[in-house]
Amino acid sequence: MKASDLFVKALENEGVEYIFGIPGEENLDFLESLRKSNIKLILTRHEQGAGFMAATYGRLTGKVGVCISTLGPGATNFATAAAYAQLGGMPMMMITGQKPIKKSKQGRFQIVDIVGMMKPMTKYAKQVVNGNNIPSMVREAFKIATTERPGAVHIELPEDIAEEEVEENIYPVRPYKRPYADKTAILDAVKMIEKAERPLLLIAAGANRTRIGDALTNFVNETGIPFFSTQMGKGVIDENHKLCLSTAALSADDFIHCAIERADLIINVGHDVIEKPPFFMENEEGSTKVLHVNFFPSEVDDTYFPQLDLIGDIAKNVEQMTNAISKQEHWDFDYYIRLADEIRTRLSKYFGDTRFPILPQKAVRTIRQTLDDKDIVTLDNGVYKIWFARNYRCAQPNTLLLDNALATMGAGLPSGMAAKMVNPDSKVVAVCGDGGFMMNSQEMETAVRLGLDLTVIILNDNAYGMIKWKQTGMGFDTYGLDLDNPDFVKYAESYGATGHRPQSCEEFEETLEKCVNGKGVHLIDLAVDYSLNHSILNELLAKKECLL
Repeated sequence: MKASDLFVKALENEGVEYIFGIPGEENLDFLESLRKSNIKLILTRHEQGAGFMAATYGRLTGKVGVCISTLGPGATNFATAAAYAQLGGMPMMMITGQKPIKKSKQGRFQIVDIVGMMKPMTKYAKQVVNGNNIPSMVREAFKIATTERPGAVHIELPEDIAEEEVEENIYPVRPYKRPYADKTAILDAVKMIEKAERPLLLIAAGANRTRIGDALTNFVNETGIPFFSTQMGKGVIDENHKLCLSTAALSADDFIHCAIERADLIINVGHDVIEKPPFFMENEEGSTKVLHVNFFPSEVDDTYFPQLDLIGDIAKNVEQMTNAISKQEHWDFDYYIRLADEIRTRLSKYFGDTRFPILPQKAVRTIRQTLDDKDIVTLDNGVYKIWFARNYRCAQPNTLLLDNALATMGAGLPSGMAAKMVNPDSKVVAVCGDGGFMMNSQEMETAVRLGLDLTVIILNDNAYGMIKWKQTGMGFDTYGLDLDNPDFVKYAESYGATGHRPQSCEEFEETLEKCVNGKGVHLIDLAVDYSLNHSILNELLAKKECLL
């Protein structure tokens, strides 16, 4: 058989459902093999959008999302998506084409060392030089992509290799069990927790995996230890739980940091230094200690240097700790409980505010009240991400998809599209800033062509609002960040979507209800008022009082 046929058979063997991307002439043998397979090609309008969709597929399913591009400029367009998947812990494979490697047809035209470019941004990057090696390379790449910490892998398939005659030799996919800590390590961790007076549980991105949520919920219920999360750990335990304090939307000086400062031990489940720090450790006598619970050892960093590592399968290790631990009479959670109520009161202050343009807090509240627990919100990257992290309480894992690792703009819309494909029975809302939306807005056509039922909300402030807020916070004059936008309603309609522009909070509520319960792609151009960002996030929080 042809090498490209063998490649596609290897992908089918891995259970691949979709391949996202834009083929080029160097992919034509592969494309023909794909045409005859059970895998569906999702043609996008930009390789970056395809990469974001593949990464989000991997994030939501735990399986490898696959995307394809041609050589040169097509492959370089994968760079941001590769970093997005790699830093975000999302299993993704990129397949890129290349000119013939045995005999040049066009000199160095369009040839870039893509494998060399990908190596620093992936867990695995190789060129196929012999078609018979394809099955072992695919199996190896898929295994590496899904092994903790998950991430991006890359295979380059030159067009002369793709048309080679090869022998079929598919490697079976064999499940493997992750190791877990021995009894001695578990007892060391339990002793550390039992000795503490005010232990506090932190849930981060690495805990957003199958089974871990149930194990952690049981741990909290059995021990009574309060918890908070990082941005990417939201929903692992239902955030409506009475012991949930909040989310660390900022690295310091938020209300949650009042609890962090009181804690003498933080049980840190699933966090590593790639996600923006939820707090800063101090290398001083008497400082808060940290127990690192993860699939892999901690890395020593100026902000993070745990005193004890508990390594291996998180769910199994948490179950073992739950079985071994005993509630301690000297544990004191009174302050945490009072703070949890105080945080809820503080964060709800503007939920009823009806000024328009809308406050981000009110927008978040409206979206939360409109959607069910299983429904999904995907975010682009902007200052509104902080308000969603603080104010959007998730009852289930992976129902608020935000990126606090690469934190790239342009991912919100493609992520929403992939989320809808993976979860067709859930309502999906993609929330973007006007800046981030325009970076991949062409994928509106893809969403319409795929027949997705999707709502896109553009929080429109005619500026790069995140940087504007930072600029003000650093005492600089506002400069260089204001912009003009197209008519987003007409823009949506030009793609075959339906556009809306509410003029009040009440109209937004009514419009959103109709959109999420309707058919097709809907875009809501929502004017947003960020004027309180500085006074709340920079001034109020810096002067907060932690005594309750």
